[in-house]
Amino acid sequence: MPGLPPLNALRAFEAAARLLSLKKAAAELNVTPAAISHQVKLLEDFAGRPLLVRKPRAIELTNAARAALPRLSAGFDQLADAARLLRESGPESTLTVSVAPSFATCWLMPRLHRFLSAEPEVDVRITARTRQSTSVGAQSQREAEAWLADADVAVLLSNGQFPGYHVERLVPLSVTPLASPRLLAGRTLAPADLREFSLIHDDIGKLYDGRDFWDLWLEAAGIARLRLKHGVHFSHTVLALEAAVEGVGIVATLPELARPQLDDGRLAAPFGLRVELPYAYYVVAREQALERSSVQTFLAWLREQAADAR
Repeated sequence: MPGLPPLNALRAFEAAARLLSLKKAAAELNVTPAAISHQVKLLEDFAGRPLLVRKPRAIELTNAARAALPRLSAGFDQLADAARLLRESGPESTLTVSVAPSFATCWLMPRLHRFLSAEPEVDVRITARTRQSTSVGAQSQREAEAWLADADVAVLLSNGQFPGYHVERLVPLSVTPLASPRLLAGRTLAPADLREFSLIHDDIGKLYDGRDFWDLWLEAAGIARLRLKHGVHFSHTVLALEAAVEGVGIVATLPELARPQLDDGRLAAPFGLRVELPYAYYVVAREQALERSSVQTFLAWLREQAADAR
């Protein structure tokens, strides 16, 4: 077998050639553009010919590079498949689930004991990730790959656009104000009464698509111009809910994640208006993962739990 160039050089060239940009390749591989350029130069030295034609605002492929790129991209896809098979070669009973922290704490954990009781032979491993998906196409595919790098199933806040993956909408989401009954003190509030309270901000919406939950709800309530007190911001729903339970203020948040606090009376919804969101919690999995009985069983259980919560 003839000698092979360094894998890093091949990876850098493949990314640069596919994206037609050293800068974009550097961002994808989490290195500097100079490092990409250096690795491509190593590959050009190995090949004995130029592979990229560098121009002031772009790069172009030589004929040799254009011919090699499809096979090289396919080769990396096969390497990824091989790595996945190595990861999945463990016990059939082990199920790894990748989830966002607030969903794990507020929705999954209060219910997981039911799955463990019903399926005691399945070992469940939960991993928390903070990254969310907002894009479509090739970028969303890479994000799904990141979520599923060490997992059989992912549950993430998303618009559900993951071509090539099994995708199910699990929990539709809405926004409404929630508060401790102690803070409300039995009052029946009108939206304008919010000016008397400190507001708690659940920044999940702002981080996801730039829309603040309070702005969305106040606009739907027809009082977008209401002058309100400044409040505290939280990057995770679970923290915003806990602050509301402690009476810090009123939070505009996701009642679907506050079901335990609403059921036991620690929180109440003072207004009937709920604003539906264009994104939700989605279940994402590779099609190959669906062949495993433990994955099929877990997905069926998730569907049942989500249906019961509606």
